[in-house]
Amino acid sequence: MRSASKKTETYVACPESKREKPEGVSSRKSPFNLFMNQLQGKKSSEKQGKSQSSLVSRLFKGSRLNPPKTDRPKEKSELETTDSQPDKEVETEAGTETKIETISETPATSETVESQSLGTETDLESNTVKMERFLQRLGKKSHSRSIDLNNCGLTSMDAAELGALLPLLPDLEELDVSWNDFIAGALKPVILQIHHISKLKILRLSNCRLTTDDVLALGEALTTTPDLEELNLSWNNNVGGKLAKILQGIQEGSKIQILELMDCDLTAEDAASVGQVLPQMQNLEVFDLSINRNIGYSLISIVQGLKNTPRLKVLKLHTCGLTQDSIQVLGVAFEHLPELRTLDLSGNKEVGGGFKDSAAHLAHLKLLHVLDLHQCSLSEDDVASLAQVIPLLSSLQELDLSANKKVGGSSENLLSRLRFLPELSTLVITGCSLGKEAFTAFASVIQTGHLTKLQQLDLSYNDSISEEGWATFTQNVPLLKELTELDISLRPANFRECGLWFGRLLSGLTKMPMLSELGIQRWRIPGPQQEDLEYFNHYHKRSIHFDYGGFQ
Repeated sequence: MRSASKKTETYVACPESKREKPEGVSSRKSPFNLFMNQLQGKKSSEKQGKSQSSLVSRLFKGSRLNPPKTDRPKEKSELETTDSQPDKEVETEAGTETKIETISETPATSETVESQSLGTETDLESNTVKMERFLQRLGKKSHSRSIDLNNCGLTSMDAAELGALLPLLPDLEELDVSWNDFIAGALKPVILQIHHISKLKILRLSNCRLTTDDVLALGEALTTTPDLEELNLSWNNNVGGKLAKILQGIQEGSKIQILELMDCDLTAEDAASVGQVLPQMQNLEVFDLSINRNIGYSLISIVQGLKNTPRLKVLKLHTCGLTQDSIQVLGVAFEHLPELRTLDLSGNKEVGGGFKDSAAHLAHLKLLHVLDLHQCSLSEDDVASLAQVIPLLSSLQELDLSANKKVGGSSENLLSRLRFLPELSTLVITGCSLGKEAFTAFASVIQTGHLTKLQQLDLSYNDSISEEGWATFTQNVPLLKELTELDISLRPANFRECGLWFGRLLSGLTKMPMLSELGIQRWRIPGPQQEDLEYFNHYHKRSIHFDYGGFQ
């Protein structure tokens, strides 16, 4: 191609010879008119037709943000120009040429937009690749909005690398580094980067051996996570005495729904801090303070705060050093917790006798599904009071009274009241020293068609039940059609001969289609029935796991 005499002009070959311009008409034609003249000319060769098509694309390219790419790179390179380049000539086979004006490009070219977009996509892809490699090295899968490093043996170097990656993940919603106790003292770099992920909703740091520096940094970091819904700091003993530093990051109108502080060695001062911050967490649904033995005497502060958490569904105070007075104080809060579904007061051995005058408060919990009172040293008076309130908890699905030895002598009335619990699916009365009368009362309840939704029944470690009691029970247990698990094991080192009732139990299993687990530890089973037991699944095409530990 030959260069034009002027930089702003381009010579384009025409099928016809150059025509003279009429008088009074400008010598410079618009590209559009030129194009129309070309269409009205003589038929050109196939190559000329392709050149005209390319010319149309060039003339109107400026009106589109992203012009479609052609699969004729050679023709495109011959016709495309930029503002910084002179116009070029395009010759046809005829050898004639026509001048047209250059159409200037807009400053923000489509190529620039594509380049910027490509750069952004490349950066995102690069960040994703880095995170995927990091997670794969730790045996974890990559998720766009979640990092789960639970129990994967993180080292200090891993924690440092994670801290460097967090700023690249502004859309992260879940971060879990729980049960990595080897990173003690190395978690601060991670915590300091939390302000880069303001969309964080779930933060789990349980059993990470948080240090004082980690705790202080975490308190500041929480001020930058307004969308946080779950915070789990359980099994970090160093949180004790410093909880106020963390809770200062929880602001008014907090979205936190789950707060778990199990076994954090909390002090009375920590309990007071919790009580002060609870009114700011009106969205709280799950609150677990279990295994903090020093907060029982300071429970009043927490109870005052609980009055401002109307959405609370789960309250766990297992092994918190609660006393008789604590139970009475806690009972006052129940009327402010209409949504409560789970109440765990287990493992508080000093509360025995506390339910005598406060069990009535449980009646406010109309929607209660789970009541766990195991190992609470319940007295006979406690059991009598509970027997009065049980019929008012018609939504109850799980009841655990285990390891309360005095239940056996006074549980006849309590167990007979179970008929008022139509939704009960789990009943655990392990090690309650059940007597003949109590066990017989429980077997009258089954016989009359109640407890039809019972799925799990644990009667283990009640070695005092007589042969007659077991005979009555095994006669009626086939009526529990939905039962999936049954445990009648004896205490360790206490072996006992099976009576005739065992054959009746084995026969009744054929009428219990849902049963999959039968615990019969330490029962000595007669020889013929041992064989029946070993071949039961084969004969009846069942899949029941018999937990008996071999025959003694």
